[in-house]
Amino acid sequence: MLKKIRKFLGALGPGIVTGASDDDPSGIATYSQAGAKYGLTTLWTVIITFPLMAAIQEMCARIGLITSAGLTTTLKAHYGKPVLYLMLIFSVPAIILNIGADIAAMGAVANLLIPSVPPIYFSIAFTGLLLFFIVYLPYQKFVAVLKYLCLTLLLYIAVPFFTKPDWWQVLKQTVIPTFRWDKDFIGVLVAILGTTISPYLFFWQTAMEAEDVKTVKRQLIVNKRRLTLSEAHPDNGEKRERKLLGLLIQKMSVDVNLGMFLSNLIMFFTILATGTALYSHGVRNIDTVEQAAKALAPVAGRLSYLLFAVGIIGTGFLAIPVLSGSLSYIVTETFGLKGSLDKKFHQAKAFYVILIISVLLGLGINYFGINPVDALLYTAILYGVTCPVIIGIVLHIANNKTIMGEYTNKTLSNVLGTLCLLVMTAGAFFLIYLEFFSK
Repeated sequence: MLKKIRKFLGALGPGIVTGASDDDPSGIATYSQAGAKYGLTTLWTVIITFPLMAAIQEMCARIGLITSAGLTTTLKAHYGKPVLYLMLIFSVPAIILNIGADIAAMGAVANLLIPSVPPIYFSIAFTGLLLFFIVYLPYQKFVAVLKYLCLTLLLYIAVPFFTKPDWWQVLKQTVIPTFRWDKDFIGVLVAILGTTISPYLFFWQTAMEAEDVKTVKRQLIVNKRRLTLSEAHPDNGEKRERKLLGLLIQKMSVDVNLGMFLSNLIMFFTILATGTALYSHGVRNIDTVEQAAKALAPVAGRLSYLLFAVGIIGTGFLAIPVLSGSLSYIVTETFGLKGSLDKKFHQAKAFYVILIISVLLGLGINYFGINPVDALLYTAILYGVTCPVIIGIVLHIANNKTIMGEYTNKTLSNVLGTLCLLVMTAGAFFLIYLEFFSK
């Protein structure tokens, strides 16, 4: 069984890690709030978020494959510096706050499991472990670890079966949208959208696909050196590369769709678990994941509580490397610094120093007096402002023949991408209105 799992995970690429990392502790907190506050009435959002997510992430992945460069590098080469620096100003603080909220959530949940150890000690220990794995593990092993961590998300699928949902109601709420014209309900919908379609995922997906295609191209160069003179004709090499690129795009498409499906599946089951167990038992106000985990114990049993809590820690270990890696790619590519996860520390010191600083700043939020709930709010606002802009740029790049050649968007990609842009723009306006003008 383990051999089959290893083979299956080995065949997957960056898409599965990107999708799984989207369900970080902060995301689980948002989905838990939706379930506790409104029961099953937000389950239908998965029907909206999955195709929109998949379309945008596929574009980012294709950009990475075709350009062999990160999204920031492509932005820098083809768009003005004001756009690049604006994206940097909003993205970097948002990612650091996101990292901080996730580290705090991991520490708080671990404290629930072992109350004798203060949460901050767990947070420090988790930070040390994360930095060790990120810095010292070779890229291929690091990615393999992330893929195995994806399995922790399966714990969330198990939780609802302890809460005994009415499956007919589950189906009904999933396929028939419920909408309420009130501030709080719209706020929850906007929060779900913002948590599910996050800008840092775009940068990570593009960078990881670029890393993978560089590895493949290096292997092609090695193989060409082994060919006879007749086999090494330029036309043969070009045809071989085109064929390989086509196969990579096909594989990438399957990988991205599977990753986004997994992400939305976990969102669905988290809302289902908390909507069934907490909402129906009168537990309506959940601000953090540890509150959600603690509230599950008396109504759904200790096993469901343990599964939920362990899942939070696992998703934190999965998401924080993605968050910090995304930030490091953004900063290094912006300022033309060398480095990537494919390099060792001594080969890419600037890259790893930025990554380490971002994680330590995230940990430091616990000492700066910033409440994790407030950190999530600030993160949502910053993501909300940058997300529509970046989606618009991704759409433009994916349709730019100068950059993408024959691999520009098809009609369906443009329809879904435009719809995603409109939805996220509307969400950003609602978020700003709800936070600053409706009080």
